[in-house]
Amino acid sequence: MSLNGVSVALVHGAWADGSSWSKVIGPLQDAGANVVAAQLPLTSLAEDVAALERTLDRVEGQVVLVGHAYAGAVIAETRNPKVQALVYVAALAPDEGETVAAVFGRAEPHPKAPALDPDPEGLIWLPREAFAAAFAQRATAEEQALLAAAQRPIALSNITTEVQRPLWKDRPSWFLVAEEDRMIAPETQRFMAERMSARQVSKPVDHAPMVTAPDVVADIILDAARSASTTGEPS
Repeated sequence: MSLNGVSVALVHGAWADGSSWSKVIGPLQDAGANVVAAQLPLTSLAEDVAALERTLDRVEGQVVLVGHAYAGAVIAETRNPKVQALVYVAALAPDEGETVAAVFGRAEPHPKAPALDPDPEGLIWLPREAFAAAFAQRATAEEQALLAAAQRPIALSNITTEVQRPLWKDRPSWFLVAEEDRMIAPETQRFMAERMSARQVSKPVDHAPMVTAPDVVADIILDAARSASTTGEPS
């Protein structure tokens, strides 16, 4: 099925940047999608949403919005009428009045999950060893080293700000549950996906499947894009 000009906007989470989607962008483009990757400052939820809006301003037509991890909260804050569908990749989906931290902490952490404490500037960095232990344990040592070197810290305020009515209540959503996620508990992901009434896909992947299982991620995004291509823009 043709994508009929549907675009895909990819949004990274904490401790990452837009380059984390590099293995997914090619397959999406090969399938005919126009792809953009937002670069979030990770300095506040409001500033991240503003950065996403600037990215959406550069895109014409219908959009499938994809968020990884923390970015699940970001993509649900937009009210841009171009957005036809949301895709959550091992992501966090707080409901209205909830915070990212609250939903993240629903379950006991994995034994290899890192302690996450802000530095004196209020920024949370992921310990270098956590990229191999919990963030992307299925990645190669070289990929883990690159992720660690390029990480962006996230401000504590990003995860302690209550969200507005999330867009997933008004748009169809897809959710990739990462069964081997050591950062966000799989049971928490399933809880969120069921609460959202998302089209749920569960796979034995780690917290960073866009790096370690890009074909799985691309297939889910393309499913959403094909669905969006058959709909008109919402009123």
